[in-house]
Amino acid sequence: MMNEKKKRPLLILTGPTAVGKTELSIALAKKINGAVISADSMQVYRGMDIGSAKVTPEEMQGVPHYLIDVLAPEDEFHVVRFQEMAKEALQEIYEKKQIPIIAGGTGFYIQALLYDIDFTEQDEDTALRNHYAQLAEEHGNAYLHEMLRQVDPVSAEMIHANNVKRTIRALEYFEKTGEPISRHNEEERAKESPYDFRYFVLTDERAHLYERIDHRVDLMLEAGLVEEVKRLRAQGCHKGMVSMQGLGYKEILSWLEGEISYEEAVYLLKRDTRHFAKRQLTWFRRERDVIWLNKPDYDYDDSRILDDILKNITAGGWL
Repeated sequence: MMNEKKKRPLLILTGPTAVGKTELSIALAKKINGAVISADSMQVYRGMDIGSAKVTPEEMQGVPHYLIDVLAPEDEFHVVRFQEMAKEALQEIYEKKQIPIIAGGTGFYIQALLYDIDFTEQDEDTALRNHYAQLAEEHGNAYLHEMLRQVDPVSAEMIHANNVKRTIRALEYFEKTGEPISRHNEEERAKESPYDFRYFVLTDERAHLYERIDHRVDLMLEAGLVEEVKRLRAQGCHKGMVSMQGLGYKEILSWLEGEISYEEAVYLLKRDTRHFAKRQLTWFRRERDVIWLNKPDYDYDDSRILDDILKNITAGGWL
Protein backbone atom coordinates (compact mmCIF):
# COMPACT_ATOMS: atom_id res chain seq x y z
CA MET A 1 0.00 0.00 0.00
CA MET A 2 2.88 2.38 0.76
CA ASN A 3 4.21 2.13 -2.81
CA GLU A 4 0.82 3.08 -4.23
CA LYS A 5 0.91 6.34 -2.32
CA LYS A 6 4.53 7.12 -3.04
CA LYS A 7 4.97 10.17 -5.25
CA ARG A 8 6.45 9.55 -8.66
CA PRO A 9 9.85 11.06 -9.52
CA LEU A 10 10.21 14.12 -11.72
CA LEU A 11 13.38 15.96 -12.70
CA ILE A 12 13.44 19.53 -13.96
CA LEU A 13 16.45 20.99 -15.76
CA THR A 14 15.85 24.57 -16.77
CA GLY A 15 17.55 27.95 -17.05
CA PRO A 16 17.76 30.95 -19.35
CA THR A 17 17.90 30.67 -23.12
CA ALA A 18 21.30 29.67 -24.62
CA VAL A 19 22.72 28.50 -21.28
CA GLY A 20 23.22 24.89 -22.47
CA LYS A 21 20.19 22.98 -21.17
CA THR A 22 19.77 20.70 -24.20
CA GLU A 23 23.18 18.98 -24.07
CA LEU A 24 23.04 18.53 -20.30
CA SER A 25 19.49 17.12 -20.30
CA ILE A 26 20.46 14.50 -22.89
CA ALA A 27 23.61 13.52 -20.99
CA LEU A 28 21.53 13.21 -17.82
CA ALA A 29 18.83 11.14 -19.53
CA LYS A 30 21.45 8.68 -20.81
CA LYS A 31 22.80 8.20 -17.27
CA ILE A 32 19.46 7.51 -15.57
CA ASN A 33 17.28 5.90 -18.26
CA GLY A 34 15.43 9.17 -18.68
CA ALA A 35 13.13 10.69 -21.28
CA VAL A 36 12.85 14.41 -21.99
CA ILE A 37 9.67 16.47 -22.08
CA SER A 38 10.27 19.82 -23.75
CA ALA A 39 8.99 22.83 -21.78
CA ASP A 40 9.56 25.15 -24.72
CA SER A 41 6.81 27.23 -26.30
CA MET A 42 8.37 27.11 -29.80
CA GLN A 43 10.01 23.70 -30.28
CA VAL A 44 6.54 22.16 -30.24
CA TYR A 45 5.96 23.53 -33.77
CA ARG A 46 6.88 21.64 -36.93
CA GLY A 47 9.03 23.56 -39.42
CA MET A 48 10.21 26.09 -36.83
CA ASP A 49 13.63 24.60 -36.26
CA ILE A 50 16.34 27.23 -36.56
CA GLY A 51 14.65 30.09 -34.70
CA SER A 52 13.66 27.81 -31.81
CA ALA A 53 17.15 26.22 -31.56
CA LYS A 54 15.31 22.91 -31.77
CA VAL A 55 17.15 19.79 -30.71
CA THR A 56 17.97 17.66 -33.76
CA PRO A 57 17.44 13.87 -34.00
CA GLU A 58 21.24 13.44 -34.03
CA GLU A 59 21.62 15.53 -30.86
CA MET A 60 18.96 13.43 -29.10
CA GLN A 61 21.35 10.43 -29.23
CA GLY A 62 18.47 8.00 -28.97
CA VAL A 63 16.93 9.67 -25.91
CA PRO A 64 13.11 9.87 -26.28
CA HIS A 65 11.82 13.45 -26.56
CA TYR A 66 8.22 14.57 -26.14
CA LEU A 67 6.41 17.76 -27.22
CA ILE A 68 8.82 18.38 -30.10
CA ASP A 69 7.43 18.79 -33.64
CA VAL A 70 3.88 17.86 -32.68
CA LEU A 71 1.89 20.96 -33.71
CA ALA A 72 1.48 22.91 -36.93
CA PRO A 73 2.45 26.63 -36.84
CA GLU A 74 -1.20 27.65 -37.12
CA ASP A 75 -2.09 25.72 -33.94
CA GLU A 76 -2.35 27.57 -30.65
CA PHE A 77 -0.08 26.43 -27.86
CA HIS A 78 -0.57 27.78 -24.36
CA VAL A 79 -0.02 26.73 -20.77
CA VAL A 80 -3.24 24.70 -20.49
CA ARG A 81 -2.46 22.73 -23.64
CA PHE A 82 1.12 22.19 -22.47
CA GLN A 83 -0.14 20.89 -19.14
CA GLU A 84 -2.49 18.41 -20.83
CA MET A 85 0.13 17.15 -23.32
CA ALA A 86 2.88 16.94 -20.70
CA LYS A 87 0.68 14.87 -18.38
CA GLU A 88 0.04 12.41 -21.22
CA ALA A 89 3.78 12.23 -21.88
CA LEU A 90 4.49 11.65 -18.18
CA GLN A 91 2.07 8.74 -18.09
CA GLU A 92 3.77 7.13 -21.07
CA ILE A 93 7.25 7.65 -19.58
CA TYR A 94 6.25 6.18 -16.20
CA GLU A 95 4.68 3.15 -17.92
CA LYS A 96 8.04 2.54 -19.63
CA LYS A 97 9.76 2.68 -16.21
CA GLN A 98 11.79 5.71 -17.25
CA ILE A 99 12.54 8.94 -15.36
CA PRO A 100 10.96 12.06 -16.88
CA ILE A 101 13.14 15.15 -17.29
CA ILE A 102 11.35 18.44 -17.96
CA ALA A 103 13.84 20.49 -20.00
CA GLY A 104 13.20 23.96 -21.35
CA GLY A 105 13.01 27.58 -20.34
CA THR A 106 9.30 28.38 -20.05
CA GLY A 107 9.00 28.73 -16.28
CA PHE A 108 5.23 29.21 -16.24
CA TYR A 109 4.75 25.90 -18.08
CA ILE A 110 7.03 24.10 -15.63
CA GLN A 111 5.21 25.60 -12.66
CA ALA A 112 1.82 24.61 -14.10
CA LEU A 113 2.88 20.98 -14.42
CA LEU A 114 4.88 20.75 -11.20
CA TYR A 115 2.08 22.03 -8.95
CA ASP A 116 -0.81 20.86 -11.13
CA ILE A 117 -2.17 24.42 -11.26
CA ASP A 118 -5.89 24.69 -11.92
CA PHE A 119 -6.59 26.88 -14.94
CA THR A 120 -10.32 26.33 -14.92
CA GLU A 121 -11.58 29.55 -16.44
CA GLN A 122 -14.86 31.15 -15.69
CA ASP A 123 -17.26 31.53 -18.57
CA GLU A 124 -15.52 33.49 -21.26
CA ASP A 125 -16.74 37.06 -21.46
CA THR A 126 -16.33 37.74 -25.17
CA ALA A 127 -17.57 41.32 -24.92
CA LEU A 128 -15.03 42.17 -22.19
CA ARG A 129 -12.23 40.42 -24.07
CA ASN A 130 -13.11 42.29 -27.26
CA HIS A 131 -13.19 45.55 -25.32
CA TYR A 132 -9.60 45.07 -24.14
CA ALA A 133 -8.48 43.93 -27.60
CA GLN A 134 -10.00 47.10 -29.05
CA LEU A 135 -8.10 49.23 -26.52
CA ALA A 136 -4.85 47.54 -27.52
CA GLU A 137 -5.67 48.13 -31.18
CA GLU A 138 -6.44 51.82 -30.65
CA HIS A 139 -3.82 52.79 -28.06
CA GLY A 140 -1.13 50.13 -28.42
CA ASN A 141 0.08 47.18 -26.35
CA ALA A 142 1.94 49.40 -23.88
CA TYR A 143 -1.28 51.22 -22.97
CA LEU A 144 -3.02 47.93 -22.12
CA HIS A 145 0.03 46.71 -20.24
CA GLU A 146 0.04 49.88 -18.13
CA MET A 147 -3.64 49.23 -17.26
CA LEU A 148 -2.55 45.84 -15.94
CA ARG A 149 0.33 47.38 -14.00
CA GLN A 150 -2.15 49.61 -12.15
CA VAL A 151 -4.24 46.69 -10.86
CA ASP A 152 -1.74 43.80 -10.83
CA PRO A 153 1.92 44.94 -10.84
CA VAL A 154 3.17 41.40 -10.17
CA SER A 155 1.56 40.05 -13.34
CA ALA A 156 2.71 43.10 -15.30
CA GLU A 157 6.28 42.33 -14.29
CA MET A 158 6.01 38.73 -15.52
CA ILE A 159 3.98 39.32 -18.71
CA HIS A 160 5.69 41.01 -21.64
CA ALA A 161 3.86 44.07 -23.00
CA ASN A 162 3.59 42.41 -26.43
CA ASN A 163 1.90 39.32 -25.01
CA VAL A 164 -1.56 40.83 -25.50
CA LYS A 165 -3.45 37.58 -24.89
CA ARG A 166 -2.00 37.04 -21.42
CA THR A 167 -2.37 40.75 -20.60
CA ILE A 168 -6.05 40.62 -21.56
CA ARG A 169 -6.62 37.41 -19.60
CA ALA A 170 -5.09 38.98 -16.48
CA LEU A 171 -7.20 42.14 -16.86
CA GLU A 172 -10.32 40.07 -17.49
CA TYR A 173 -9.66 37.96 -14.39
CA PHE A 174 -9.28 41.08 -12.25
CA GLU A 175 -12.41 42.66 -13.72
CA LYS A 176 -14.53 39.59 -13.01
CA THR A 177 -13.16 38.57 -9.59
CA GLY A 178 -11.70 41.76 -8.10
CA GLU A 179 -8.57 39.74 -7.37
CA PRO A 180 -5.22 39.92 -9.21
CA ILE A 181 -4.58 36.76 -11.22
CA SER A 182 -1.05 36.76 -9.78
CA ARG A 183 -2.54 36.15 -6.31
CA HIS A 184 -4.64 33.28 -7.68
CA ASN A 185 -1.55 31.77 -9.34
CA GLU A 186 0.48 32.23 -6.15
CA GLU A 187 -2.18 30.36 -4.16
CA GLU A 188 -2.13 27.57 -6.73
CA ARG A 189 1.67 27.46 -6.64
CA ALA A 190 1.59 27.19 -2.84
CA LYS A 191 0.00 23.76 -3.23
CA GLU A 192 2.13 20.73 -2.56
CA SER A 193 3.48 19.12 -5.71
CA PRO A 194 2.04 15.70 -6.57
CA TYR A 195 5.57 14.69 -7.68
CA ASP A 196 8.78 13.84 -5.86
CA PHE A 197 10.84 16.34 -7.78
CA ARG A 198 14.31 17.85 -8.07
CA TYR A 199 14.34 21.30 -9.68
CA PHE A 200 17.71 22.29 -11.20
CA VAL A 201 18.38 25.71 -12.73
CA LEU A 202 21.47 26.02 -14.91
CA THR A 203 22.85 29.56 -14.92
CA ASP A 204 25.86 31.63 -15.95
CA GLU A 205 27.44 35.04 -15.43
CA ARG A 206 25.30 37.62 -17.22
CA ALA A 207 28.07 38.95 -19.50
CA HIS A 208 29.00 35.44 -20.64
CA LEU A 209 25.36 34.46 -21.15
CA TYR A 210 24.71 37.57 -23.24
CA GLU A 211 27.77 36.76 -25.39
CA ARG A 212 26.37 33.27 -25.95
CA ILE A 213 22.98 34.73 -26.92
CA ASP A 214 24.50 37.13 -29.47
CA HIS A 215 26.64 34.33 -30.91
CA ARG A 216 23.64 32.00 -31.12
CA VAL A 217 21.66 34.59 -33.09
CA ASP A 218 24.60 34.94 -35.53
CA LEU A 219 24.69 31.16 -35.94
CA MET A 220 20.90 31.04 -36.53
CA LEU A 221 21.23 33.61 -39.30
CA GLU A 222 24.11 31.67 -40.86
CA ALA A 223 22.06 28.47 -40.62
CA GLY A 224 19.20 30.01 -42.64
CA LEU A 225 16.78 31.69 -40.22
CA VAL A 226 15.69 34.17 -42.91
CA GLU A 227 14.94 31.34 -45.35
CA GLU A 228 12.98 29.51 -42.64
CA VAL A 229 10.80 32.57 -41.96
CA LYS A 230 10.31 33.17 -45.70
CA ARG A 231 9.13 29.58 -46.13
CA LEU A 232 6.69 29.88 -43.20
CA ARG A 233 5.39 33.17 -44.60
CA ALA A 234 4.87 31.55 -48.00
CA GLN A 235 2.83 28.85 -46.25
CA GLY A 236 0.50 31.54 -44.91
CA CYS A 237 2.03 32.14 -41.49
CA HIS A 238 1.56 35.71 -40.23
CA LYS A 239 2.11 37.85 -37.14
CA GLY A 240 -1.36 37.13 -35.81
CA MET A 241 -0.34 33.54 -35.03
CA VAL A 242 0.94 32.62 -31.58
CA SER A 243 3.82 30.72 -33.19
CA MET A 244 5.02 33.72 -35.20
CA GLN A 245 5.27 35.85 -32.05
CA GLY A 246 8.31 33.81 -31.05
CA LEU A 247 11.73 35.42 -30.82
CA GLY A 248 13.45 35.27 -34.19
CA TYR A 249 10.24 34.97 -36.14
CA LYS A 250 8.49 38.26 -35.41
CA GLU A 251 11.68 40.31 -35.95
CA ILE A 252 12.55 38.72 -39.30
CA LEU A 253 8.89 38.93 -40.35
CA SER A 254 8.89 42.67 -39.57
CA TRP A 255 11.93 43.08 -41.84
CA LEU A 256 10.40 40.98 -44.65
CA GLU A 257 7.28 43.14 -44.47
CA GLY A 258 9.32 46.31 -44.79
CA GLU A 259 8.63 47.65 -41.32
CA ILE A 260 12.27 47.74 -40.21
CA SER A 261 15.73 47.29 -41.74
CA TYR A 262 17.62 43.99 -41.62
CA GLU A 263 20.19 45.51 -39.23
CA GLU A 264 17.41 46.68 -36.92
CA ALA A 265 15.78 43.23 -37.00
CA VAL A 266 19.06 41.59 -35.92
CA TYR A 267 19.62 44.23 -33.23
CA LEU A 268 16.08 43.77 -31.86
CA LEU A 269 16.40 39.98 -31.90
CA LYS A 270 19.61 40.05 -29.87
CA ARG A 271 18.34 42.70 -27.48
CA ASP A 272 14.96 41.05 -26.90
CA THR A 273 16.55 37.64 -26.39
CA ARG A 274 18.82 39.11 -23.72
CA HIS A 275 15.80 40.73 -22.06
CA PHE A 276 13.98 37.39 -22.24
CA ALA A 277 16.88 35.62 -20.49
CA LYS A 278 16.77 38.25 -17.75
CA ARG A 279 13.03 37.70 -17.23
CA GLN A 280 13.56 33.94 -17.12
CA LEU A 281 16.11 34.28 -14.32
CA THR A 282 13.75 36.59 -12.42
CA TRP A 283 11.07 33.90 -12.66
CA PHE A 284 13.32 31.07 -11.46
CA ARG A 285 14.50 33.13 -8.47
CA ARG A 286 10.88 33.31 -7.32
CA GLU A 287 10.44 29.54 -7.38
CA ARG A 288 10.93 27.47 -4.26
CA ASP A 289 13.02 24.32 -3.77
CA VAL A 290 15.36 25.26 -6.62
CA ILE A 291 18.91 23.88 -6.87
CA TRP A 292 21.13 26.37 -8.72
CA LEU A 293 23.93 25.15 -10.98
CA ASN A 294 26.21 28.11 -11.69
CA LYS A 295 28.46 27.19 -14.63
CA PRO A 296 31.50 29.25 -13.52
CA ASP A 297 31.53 27.28 -10.23
CA TYR A 298 32.26 24.18 -12.31
CA ASP A 299 34.75 25.90 -14.64
CA TYR A 300 32.22 25.37 -17.45
CA ASP A 301 32.79 21.61 -17.28
CA ASP A 302 29.48 19.89 -18.09
CA SER A 303 30.74 16.54 -16.80
CA ARG A 304 31.28 18.06 -13.33
CA ILE A 305 27.81 19.61 -13.41
CA LEU A 306 26.34 16.26 -14.42
CA ASP A 307 28.22 14.51 -11.58
CA ASP A 308 26.77 17.01 -9.09
CA ILE A 309 23.23 16.41 -10.38
CA LEU A 310 23.70 12.65 -10.11
CA LYS A 311 25.05 12.98 -6.55
CA ASN A 312 22.03 15.08 -5.61
CA ILE A 313 19.44 12.68 -7.02
CA THR A 314 21.08 9.53 -5.64
CA ALA A 315 21.44 11.01 -2.14
CA GLY A 316 18.88 9.66 0.28
CA GLY A 317 17.75 6.99 -2.18
CA TRP A 318 15.79 9.33 -4.42
CA LEU A 319 16.93 7.36 -7.46
